[in-house]
Amino acid sequence: MAESVEFTDNDMVVFLVDGRKVIIPIVWFPRLANATKSQLENYELLGDGEGVHWPEIDEDLSVAGLLRGSH
Repeated sequence: MAESVEFTDNDMVVFLVDGRKVIIPIVWFPRLANATKSQLENYELLGDGEGVHWPEIDEDLSVAGLLRGSH
């Protein structure tokens, strides 16, 4: 389950409630790669953190998919 999301210049970092963090190349997700910093920071956790939604760019990612390396 996701707790929060942060971005570096090249990566998305998803912090999980169990203390792990998942680092994913942002280029895997073109909508995120082309978004502004403000759009990236405007996200919502879905359910109990099972997914992440960015309303301004209509992107949804599941934590399970990120852990599997899906892109």
